[in-house]
Amino acid sequence: MKSRFSTSYRVKNSKEQLLPSTSVHFGSYSRSIDQLETSRGDGHPDNTPSRNPSQAQLDHLLPNADACLQTYGITELRDGFFDATFYRPQHRNRPEMMRKASKTLPLALQTHHPLSFKYFFPRQWKEFQGFARQISTTRSGIKLLKSFLSFFMAYVTCLIPVSRHWLGRYCHILTLSALLNHAGRPIGSQIDGAILTILGIVAGLSWGSLALWVSTSTSVARTGYGGVLATFLIVFTAAVAWLRCSFMRLYQAVISAGISICYVCLADTSEAVGWQKIFDYGVPWVLGQAIALVVSCVIVPDSGTRSLVLSFHEALETIGQGLIFPQQDNFTLRNDLAWHFVRLSTAVRDFTIEISVSRFDPEDVRCVRNHLQSVIRALLAIDPNTSLFTISAVIPAAEEAHVGTDKTQSRHATENKDQVVDLHEILSRIAMHLTSPTKALVQAINACTISCDNVLIYLGGQHHSLHPSHTPQDIPVSLQALSTAIATFDAADLALMSDPKLPPLASTYREVVALFLFVHPLRQLADKVQILSEKILDMQQRRRSWSLHLPSYPLYKQLNRTNAQVRHDRGGLTAGFYFRTKEQLERTMGDLQSRPFVPAARQESVHPPGDTSANTSVQLKATASSNKPAKSEQKTLRYKLWELLHRLQGFEARFALKVVLVTTLLSVPAWLEQSREWWNDFELWWTVVTVWLMTHPRVSGTFQDLAARLICVAIGAVWGGLAFAAGDGNPYVMAVFAAIFMIPMMHRYTRSGHPRSGLIGCISFTVISLGAVADEERLSTTTIAWTRGLAFAVGIFASILTNWIMWPFVARHELKKSLATMMLHLAILYRSVVSKYIYYAEEQAPSIADIERSEMLEGRLREGFVRIRQLLELTRHEIRLRAPFDPLPYSALIEACDRFFEHLVEVRQSSLYFQHSLRMNSREVNDSLTPYRRDAVAVMLMNLYILASALRTNQPVPRYMPSAAAARKVLMDRMEEVEINRTQKKADSGQEGRRWADVYRYAFASALTDIVEQLQQLQKYTKEVTGEAALSTLPME
Repeated sequence: MKSRFSTSYRVKNSKEQLLPSTSVHFGSYSRSIDQLETSRGDGHPDNTPSRNPSQAQLDHLLPNADACLQTYGITELRDGFFDATFYRPQHRNRPEMMRKASKTLPLALQTHHPLSFKYFFPRQWKEFQGFARQISTTRSGIKLLKSFLSFFMAYVTCLIPVSRHWLGRYCHILTLSALLNHAGRPIGSQIDGAILTILGIVAGLSWGSLALWVSTSTSVARTGYGGVLATFLIVFTAAVAWLRCSFMRLYQAVISAGISICYVCLADTSEAVGWQKIFDYGVPWVLGQAIALVVSCVIVPDSGTRSLVLSFHEALETIGQGLIFPQQDNFTLRNDLAWHFVRLSTAVRDFTIEISVSRFDPEDVRCVRNHLQSVIRALLAIDPNTSLFTISAVIPAAEEAHVGTDKTQSRHATENKDQVVDLHEILSRIAMHLTSPTKALVQAINACTISCDNVLIYLGGQHHSLHPSHTPQDIPVSLQALSTAIATFDAADLALMSDPKLPPLASTYREVVALFLFVHPLRQLADKVQILSEKILDMQQRRRSWSLHLPSYPLYKQLNRTNAQVRHDRGGLTAGFYFRTKEQLERTMGDLQSRPFVPAARQESVHPPGDTSANTSVQLKATASSNKPAKSEQKTLRYKLWELLHRLQGFEARFALKVVLVTTLLSVPAWLEQSREWWNDFELWWTVVTVWLMTHPRVSGTFQDLAARLICVAIGAVWGGLAFAAGDGNPYVMAVFAAIFMIPMMHRYTRSGHPRSGLIGCISFTVISLGAVADEERLSTTTIAWTRGLAFAVGIFASILTNWIMWPFVARHELKKSLATMMLHLAILYRSVVSKYIYYAEEQAPSIADIERSEMLEGRLREGFVRIRQLLELTRHEIRLRAPFDPLPYSALIEACDRFFEHLVEVRQSSLYFQHSLRMNSREVNDSLTPYRRDAVAVMLMNLYILASALRTNQPVPRYMPSAAAARKVLMDRMEEVEINRTQKKADSGQEGRRWADVYRYAFASALTDIVEQLQQLQKYTKEVTGEAALSTLPME
């Protein structure tokens, strides 16, 4: 693409004859003759009926609306080129920008900084109060009780002398097994975890046994005993580390496999193999899984339905908050709706990925999820700050003012007065027809959502804990009330459209358009809620009994997903969701971008009659209309080899390399003769286990994480030593100490946002206290406490420092990349919407499948914005030595991208209602508009590409950018001329259809203009992030 400067153009004379290419100097900025002829004097464009409402907005966006780049009748006609206009950049008022940006911050960033010492102790006290309130008033207390009981039963079993001697020296493996797959999860997740962890230890013990056998099979192997074990350890660790990154579903299996291989190769190392150590590990592990499974199934069992019902319940509650009209546009509420849109998909996926006992059929659950997301999508399209309900207050006063006056005189007076009086009368008449039906419709929608919520709670068996406000039998009544409200509203709307006192030009007022664009999306929302209510009513009437449901999620997708509790215990939840969403979006957008597209307006005109190349155009046109991308050529062997080697550059190979490097270096003392004794006595193999548990494939860990984990290890080590020393190993005393320490630490591990620090604290206490019991007074309690505590601390330091040094994860750097990627995605989506929904041939009209595909893509983009906001919250936990990180411009940039996206969705939705009117234009008219449409689209894409490149490369944004507002204004002026000519020729085709078409045409134009405005916001805040490039002084020739 190329701008207007330094290019050759073809000039048209007054007789539309093409003249030879001429080099023209474009240096004069003067008002064109056409603009002088269409000048409206000093009128107010905001209230002029003949003026498109978006025109005034464009005048506001342009720094000098009267300035026009004189083109002298020259138009760029070559493919791949476009005309661009450059204006002096607007002044950026940074204090005002940051004030507006502060309103877009997520709630987590509006609190005190987590690293602030001033608020540290008050924050800890507040968290303790929240912990006490949570475990005493919510189901979290029951889950914590189940998690603690499974651990405590295993711990007490290890304190009983008979069972302890039977389990062996490493009896605390029993408690470790019950801890890693704790009982505070649904039954399906518990069964799944038990199977996976047992398979993991089978793999680890089998490979370790093979390593032990090979290392002692011959005299030569015994000579290189340590080298053989190291080789087997490296190979197995690299494999399970790769699997840990590639397939999230196998997380529990690879974690248990990694611990078991460390045990076999590093615990009690000697040249004489004792095979009893294999049973000393395997038997306690299986018993620990059995204890956790029994506790999970017996004590308040969770069938797997509660989290699903809770997701539905909270989503419907948030929808109810969005049905309060009028209200200011609330950033928090919109973000909550988007978050529930994403959470619904996650909850349904968790329900179908594991075994469950429920009244819900998985297919019904998917339908309810889709209908709820449709409701949220429709609610997000409504502007809640409407004036419909406030206009009705002035109607009686207006009627009293006209009592006793002659209608003819009033009409004559109105025509001679300022046009604001006419606008007030129009708004009053609309309010008179629609206010009451709209209120009734909103109340009926709200009643239906409450009824749906109650029915879902009862069907899910959660009415004892969630306490619904009504009985489930009221949904037919609510549905009937909604049907009546819809019929009443449709009748009032029809009466308004046929009202002779409503002038034909009413739909040209911005305020009138705003009212129609509130009531019509609200009417669409009523349809969505009605469909949802009918589906839930059908589920209620079928009255399914409780039944067992096996996993129904596709197997190849299950490998990349896991249940909610495993995701939490794994840690790095935000980063994991972010990267998963990013990969999914890049794959989807890559497929969308790879589809070829030939502009419909140029396909037939670019080839003269009889040209053989026209067949190629027809083929390209057929290819463009296909939804499937072109098939790639067959891959050669060396290309497949390149793909394999390129995959080794991914984060999976990097994580495997880091884990192998650290674990191997820390394991060296276990195989050296001079260090083997103290290694075995102090059980320092827990250092390697700590590295395996604490190292995360994605998140490096912050200074706060390092401090929290070290503190938890220190407290656990000290408390474990005190537990043994207080009663000299008395089981009752140790059980009391375990209960006091493990309840809050178990809560930190299973329920809080810091699971890995809680996990290492639990392991530290367990290993030291039970290790002192099993040591049989060979070492002092103090020695056991500080040596093994030091082993855990070294493992924590090694894992975090390695992640800091080798390929670290820095949230603020990833935030820039994510914003750049999102801008590129918006550019692709903008191009797709323009080509598929706006400028298309009649035979390529968007189908139902295209609309569903667009809604699916929009849902994934909404999830992307949710993940980026969560990524922004991670930045406050990172220490930045150069200067404090300012999240305000990033938050405003995310909000501007989100608004850009929402306006683009509005464009797509509005285009479906009036597109038939654009098809009425002749081929000549469409050809004449093609250059202006091309310029408007190309300037938008170029701006997005420049901003995305600046963020990705951390380079300043150019000072002068192509003006999208100017290109949009030129297109709007040209379309206004075409519309005037077309209006004079067309016949009246029905009042209602014409007015609704006018409303959505102006909504469409306004949304495109809003996109231009959001683009300017993107430019401003991107310059705040990356800076603005200074003008270079070039020598003149």
